[in-house]
Amino acid sequence: MTTAIENVRVFDGSAVSGPRRVVFGESVSGEDTAPADTVVDAAGGVLLPGLIDAHVHTVRGRADLEDLARRGVTTGLDMGAWPLEFVDEMRRQKGVAQILSATVPAVGQGGHHAKMPGIPAEAVVTTPDEARAFVGRRVAGGADYVKVVTEAAPPEGMDQATVNALVQAAHEHGLLVVAHATTTGAFRVAVEAGADVSTHAPLDAVLDDDTIGRMREIGMVSVPTLTMMEGVAKLFAAAGFRYEHARDTVTKLREAGVPLLAGTDANSAPGAPFAPKHGESLHRELELLVAAGLTPAEALAAATSVPAQVFGLRDRGAVEAGKRADLVLVGGDPTVDISVTRDVVGVWIAGQRLPTPGR
Repeated sequence: MTTAIENVRVFDGSAVSGPRRVVFGESVSGEDTAPADTVVDAAGGVLLPGLIDAHVHTVRGRADLEDLARRGVTTGLDMGAWPLEFVDEMRRQKGVAQILSATVPAVGQGGHHAKMPGIPAEAVVTTPDEARAFVGRRVAGGADYVKVVTEAAPPEGMDQATVNALVQAAHEHGLLVVAHATTTGAFRVAVEAGADVSTHAPLDAVLDDDTIGRMREIGMVSVPTLTMMEGVAKLFAAAGFRYEHARDTVTKLREAGVPLLAGTDANSAPGAPFAPKHGESLHRELELLVAAGLTPAEALAAATSVPAQVFGLRDRGAVEAGKRADLVLVGGDPTVDISVTRDVVGVWIAGQRLPTPGR
């Protein structure tokens, strides 16, 4: 079955086109004039690639993936889920957001994550040898990338040598490493180890110029999860955590040329300090990124083409011929007003329209 969307403006990763016609089946056609089984009049709305949330947790199963899709998030990068049988089942779900997953994350023995209800014993890593064995299990289990929780120092987190060994082992297997870091000290550990992606932004202070410069030098990408940082800062203000530190860090990262991805840490995990809602929270994330200094077009790219490039998702992230037809039609121009992404008119996953898009 093919669909044609007429009178639609298309976001190309940096700007919005004039009105045109887009035809697609499971993938986007290169023939905009081709006949179609279904015709949709966009009335001048804007067509976006399916949005990508670069930090989610799949806990409730298919319900999480349905919530993502209803809000136009057609791909979620899961940063910690288990057991493997559950992860594989979620990967096979149809008609909802598709996920990739780190499966089990690596955590230090004394930190908050090690104490979360249900965390597998194999998640706790304390030595370089254990780190290498941990990566071997992730490879055997088909992890799409490796997640490590960095802290400033033991006893909460792993020592530097252990984080270094984990990153090196992952790279030897061709896997990216995503490092959880919510403090400036944790960022330094992740940077020293050569992690590929940092997730979260520091709440204890604005990240210093030297660390940001090193991030740029090694090509580290940032997923600041400002939605999560906003929620956590409110809960732990008495401990000196300030959302402004995370926001101002993002401003500096953008100015330094560090690539930024939109991610929310959407979750419903027992023991999590804050629980952004799947799907809905990504629209808040886009607004917070713009408030931190990104242009609306840059924020949109951070949720489409840039994460697709960083994580090697060559079949999505753009409305282009041959790409998977994961598409979102919104009622206005989000490059002018980023809040327009909330006005979801239609969502298609692999060319199939969802019956009830979020509004």
